[in-house]
Amino acid sequence: MAREDFQRVKELVAASRRILVSGHISPDGDSLGCMLAIARMLTAAGHEAFATADVNAIGKLSFLEGCDAIIPVRRLKGKKFDLFIAVDNSSFDRMPPEVRPVAEKLPKICIDHHITNDGTFGDVQIVDPAASSAAEIVWRLAKWMEWPLDRATAEALWVGMITDTGRFAYDSTSPATLRAAGDILKHGVRTALINDIIYGTFPRKAMELKRLAWRSLHIWKNRRVAEVSLTRDDFRSVRGTKAEAEDIIEIPRSVAHNEIALFFYQIPDRTKETRCSIRTRGDWDATLLAAKFGGGGHKKAAGCTIKAPIGVAKRQMRKAVKDMLYPPKKTQAAEPKPPQPEPKQQPEGTPEADKQ
Repeated sequence: MAREDFQRVKELVAASRRILVSGHISPDGDSLGCMLAIARMLTAAGHEAFATADVNAIGKLSFLEGCDAIIPVRRLKGKKFDLFIAVDNSSFDRMPPEVRPVAEKLPKICIDHHITNDGTFGDVQIVDPAASSAAEIVWRLAKWMEWPLDRATAEALWVGMITDTGRFAYDSTSPATLRAAGDILKHGVRTALINDIIYGTFPRKAMELKRLAWRSLHIWKNRRVAEVSLTRDDFRSVRGTKAEAEDIIEIPRSVAHNEIALFFYQIPDRTKETRCSIRTRGDWDATLLAAKFGGGGHKKAAGCTIKAPIGVAKRQMRKAVKDMLYPPKKTQAAEPKPPQPEPKQQPEGTPEADKQ
């Protein structure tokens, strides 16, 4: 069920001069697009609004206008703000760690569409799990707030929508999604150029990481489950980043008859933890797997961080997958028999006693 307190958002924004906007770690198109769009619209409305992210994790999305104005998370310390807006995320645990000490004491607005959002993050919630993307919700908020869109803002929202809907191919695409997309297109979005940058061309490092991922392909459970992995050394060998491995999950997902696809990877600058991207088909719920390790997302696309080296993480996730495919049979304890009355002792010499 949607939780949308637009009026309260309007009040908090009106009372704030400097506003910080953040998404999740390793921002994808939806997270980054929403950050840039909100910061741009707030700035046009007379506020000092800034997006923050790990700029080294943006990758090819850096073509979006406004990326050069992003505050690197490592430079947040000491900066003062009046309001914090979290987009496409509902937990400090999923944000860059540098964000928390700056934002946790500020009034907070949460704009999100993940089904695992429990409503506990933020003073105001703009959350709709039925929305295709956070970008769809930001567009909805912009229309309510009467914030005008220009081409750069529209392109940021367009990137958010196409990346989270698989170019409008996923089940999350609704008539409302296409109405929002149609309105966004009115502002001169360069659709062919954007499609070519995101889906048509790949830098050498991304191709090298794909090659390494293909080598790790492991298919099991009669092709129902497929997985690939990239170790810390793999990233270092090509000097690559997670941004250049964004679509590697499509390798196991492309296996015929695949129902559960897994991508395990280790960020070079983090130790003793493994991240896992999860994609599912059919009735399998990816969030059930992610939630076992403190993660979340959507029914068909989720992710988590496993606090273990990659070998251990694989074993733990494989067990979780097997338990989901073949739930352990519940052994029913045998019902205790009701106590039997002791046979009455018959006096010796009676007919009943003689029969024993």
